[in-house]
Amino acid sequence: MKNYTITVNGNVYEVTVEEGVSAKAASEPAFKAAPKTAPAAPKAAAPSGSAGSVIVAAPMPGKILAVKASVGQVVKKGDVIMVLEAMKMENEIVAPQDGTVASINKAAGDSVESGATLATLS
Repeated sequence: MKNYTITVNGNVYEVTVEEGVSAKAASEPAFKAAPKTAPAAPKAAAPSGSAGSVIVAAPMPGKILAVKASVGQVVKKGDVIMVLEAMKMENEIVAPQDGTVASINKAAGDSVESGATLATLS
């Protein structure tokens, strides 16, 4: 058997491949993949001011089309903070809870990865 570590779309898999498959083993998969957790990406720090305790993260990779909120603005759960374009669709990034915008970490035109901190609320 040979062991390989493979990364697919940011997910790391440990794969074991058997050499010389017999007739009995042919009915079973020749390999077994178990997902491993990929190393966590470093969190982006707030560009200025203090960051809030509630992080608003990008749900998918894309490009920021518009920033609808500003630092110090009071928002309610569901209020639009930013518009993120992903796969040719505009996705509204909304406040996960009531609060005040503590920081805006991305600007219109910025490309973001999944999980990137877009803003924080306090």
